[in-house]
Amino acid sequence: MQRDRLAAHRARQQQQQAGQAHEMTPVGGGAYTPPPTSPQNGAGNGSADPMTNFYNEVTSIQDGITQFSSNVSRIADLHSRTLNSTDEGASRQNEALLDELVGQTRQLSNELKDRIQALSNYPVTRAQDQAIRKNQTGLLRTKFVEVLQNYQQVERDYRAKYRQRVERQFRIVKPDATPEEVAAVVNDTDGAGAQIFTQALSSSTRYGESRMAYREVQDRHNDIQKIERTLEELAQLFNDMSVLVAQQDEAIDQIQTMAGNVEADTRAGLQQTEKAVEHARSARRKRWICFGLFLAIIAILALVLGLYFGLRNGTGNSSK
Repeated sequence: MQRDRLAAHRARQQQQQAGQAHEMTPVGGGAYTPPPTSPQNGAGNGSADPMTNFYNEVTSIQDGITQFSSNVSRIADLHSRTLNSTDEGASRQNEALLDELVGQTRQLSNELKDRIQALSNYPVTRAQDQAIRKNQTGLLRTKFVEVLQNYQQVERDYRAKYRQRVERQFRIVKPDATPEEVAAVVNDTDGAGAQIFTQALSSSTRYGESRMAYREVQDRHNDIQKIERTLEELAQLFNDMSVLVAQQDEAIDQIQTMAGNVEADTRAGLQQTEKAVEHARSARRKRWICFGLFLAIIAILALVLGLYFGLRNGTGNSSK
């Protein structure tokens, strides 16, 4: 039912906003720009449906996640081009495009995280709208985590490929390199790799080819460092999303606890009310019983007095 409402809303939105789609060109055309809708205003546009802005934001975030996924595919393609390019100029151009796209994707991921968090706090009052908000934000969060995981895997795969390229280039310079030397050059721990490579260059008989290999190794080291930075940022995003889920679960638990307390208080109040009603009924019955006894006593007294005075009058008449 919720999906049907969202699908119908999206269809209407596409018809109304034809030709006014958001510009989301990943490279050369500017970064993704979210729409000027605010999830903090339940019915800010005066619409009859207070959830209109909510559905607008859900649709926009879905578009942003789709754009993020497209960016990741483009990043993978640029990584591949960088590795396979034999032209230095083309390789530099690919690296520039890759840096730009990674920056846009970083900005987009932070925006999506913040907007999903804001959407989870969208003000609703109706119980059915609260259920819709919970389900839709949960679905968006799941999709966002999926594309983040895909991005993480792409970066890990190409980090491994860059390291393999560094190893191959080092073996061009020093075919008899030991595993320890290869590991030092690949990881370049504390600059040890550069020192080993420089020593290998000085003893290599293939000077021109060795210099080219050294330049590529330096470039690949730079690429690996950039990937490491991206992986750290993704790890932080995963942590932020986990914290967000934990906070929302805690809030939901608090709401459920409050609802349980209210229900318990309501039941207790009803029980007290029932007891009060029963006491009132019992008191009324007792009052009626007392009133009846009073009337009975009055009637008996009247009867006794009537008999007494009647017999007395009769006796007096007889004596006369």
